[in-house]
Amino acid sequence: MSELDTLNGNGAAEATGPSFTVEKLYVKDVSFEAPGTPQVFNEAGQPQLQMNLNQRVQRLSDSAYEVVLGVTLTCNLGEKTLYLAEVQQAGVFGLVGFDEMTLDVMLGTHCPNALYPYARQAISDLIQAGGFPPFLLQPINFDSLYADSVRQRAEQAQAGGLAGTETAGNA
Repeated sequence: MSELDTLNGNGAAEATGPSFTVEKLYVKDVSFEAPGTPQVFNEAGQPQLQMNLNQRVQRLSDSAYEVVLGVTLTCNLGEKTLYLAEVQQAGVFGLVGFDEMTLDVMLGTHCPNALYPYARQAISDLIQAGGFPPFLLQPINFDSLYADSVRQRAEQAQAGGLAGTETAGNA
């Protein structure tokens, strides 16, 4: 038994501290386009890949959140798009007993870390099913991305505060 558990009257363990649970994982949306097929299969050259990530969080109840991790991978050869693969991997997560700051960290790091392997596999399967060579997305450091996001939010808040001060000063 962990330090966070206590025994209730029936002798069963009860959680008394913060709790993080994965309630459900699912694909919310998926899309694959290969607009130039079958001609693109004969194209020669070095394709360029561009990946975009996004995340949405929706509070479902006091303790449940839906987190959607969107991954879009575009492969171009010159001006031609060879393929475009998009996956929105989602999950419902139970988060109880966290302060606001820790809750934000959990939603911004732990949840996408849980979702990414599924999105990564879905993208890989789509590309291969589209007739293209296998492609495996590299691991992503969501802790670093979250830290960058916090920094940007702080800079925007500070810039907004300074802009508000300047406006008030000019009035």
